[in-house]
Amino acid sequence: MEERGGPAAALLHAQEDAQGIGEQREITFRRRRTVNVVQLGCGICGLVCAEHLAKSPKIKELILADARLDGANALASRVKSDTVVVRKVDGTDPDAVKKLLEGKDVVVATMPWRLNRLVMEIAAKVGTDYVDFGMPFDSTGPEFDQYSEMCQNAGIAALVGMGEEPGMSDVLAMHGATKLDRADEAHIYDGDTASVDGLEFFSSWSPVDLLDETSVPAAVFRNGKIEFIPPLSARQIYDFPAPVGPLPVYKTNHDETYFMPLGVKTLKQASFNIGIDDNFANAATLFRKWGLLGKDPIDVRGVRVVPLHVVAALLPRPESFSGKMKGHTCFVVEVIGEKAGKKTRVKLWTMMSHDEAYRTFRTNAGTYLVGTGGAVATEMLIDDEVKEKGIVIPEQLPVESFMRRLREKNVEIKEEITSI
Repeated sequence: MEERGGPAAALLHAQEDAQGIGEQREITFRRRRTVNVVQLGCGICGLVCAEHLAKSPKIKELILADARLDGANALASRVKSDTVVVRKVDGTDPDAVKKLLEGKDVVVATMPWRLNRLVMEIAAKVGTDYVDFGMPFDSTGPEFDQYSEMCQNAGIAALVGMGEEPGMSDVLAMHGATKLDRADEAHIYDGDTASVDGLEFFSSWSPVDLLDETSVPAAVFRNGKIEFIPPLSARQIYDFPAPVGPLPVYKTNHDETYFMPLGVKTLKQASFNIGIDDNFANAATLFRKWGLLGKDPIDVRGVRVVPLHVVAALLPRPESFSGKMKGHTCFVVEVIGEKAGKKTRVKLWTMMSHDEAYRTFRTNAGTYLVGTGGAVATEMLIDDEVKEKGIVIPEQLPVESFMRRLREKNVEIKEEITSI
């Protein structure tokens, strides 16, 4: 078990300004009118973030970097901005990433989350602020603290988990907690009624990340401690707001389970629950038992392959069917505690149809929300609303500013408070 608190909890206390190069870099950054930003990883979520950022008057240059350039080139043609530059870069090549980040102010790293650790390391070496949509660690344990200290000593802010879930969900949990005299529980529920004609199995976001998430023990926060349960072992039916309605959801290992207790100190229970079709969940369980979701390379007739990558490659790329998706996506944050002596639930949620997301951003609703959360966090960093150095989690961001910026990007948040 991982004890609540510990070194990671210190993230939410005031941090001392970095010395030497870090201090000089901060002074230089504040004096700049415009910044140079790198979007490393131009998949379906990253490109939503990039399209938002391309409209910012504070960005002098926005580099879209990836090993595959079809998505980046399509976006560059669509936005028609002189600030947007496309570069072919292998995000797993340390020398190439270092060359890319040198002299840049911010990198938004949106590759599969396990690959982003290298980007954070290089960002700290060259003094580039860092943003991602999901932290590149399995928990907020010793490794998390080590990397936070590395970034703090380098004088950079490393914003982790800044998408939809984690990201928006964490900020809404902080908002919900302020409505109560004491918050005891916080739970996230993600639901989607997406369908695509002709496809039975698909992922509307990174297939690698989804399969990875279903292959590892799920974290739950119980009685003030993190505990782990077997993958896809905790299923329930959750009734989402209409038109989504009741769906099966499963607990998985997600950043919110670690982050929310750091932000809301009174929590005793916390969890993340994602809607997964039962047929997909059964298939993922079978694949895991067969070793097909393994992350270590194996030899197949003289060729070294990662089983997880093979299975993911057999699923269609989400950008290939975004225009064909029907249905809605929704996420709900429930914060439960006490208000005026009564047990009270604060429920916050957002809803978006896949049709609407495709009309406005040529993407699906889930990836629109992920990329938009990342763009909001990046804009707040550029606007100097992030004061801390080291690793910064969503709970540390100014809540009202974050929510205002979401509304400006057509993300409507609904709120309901009831005694229970």
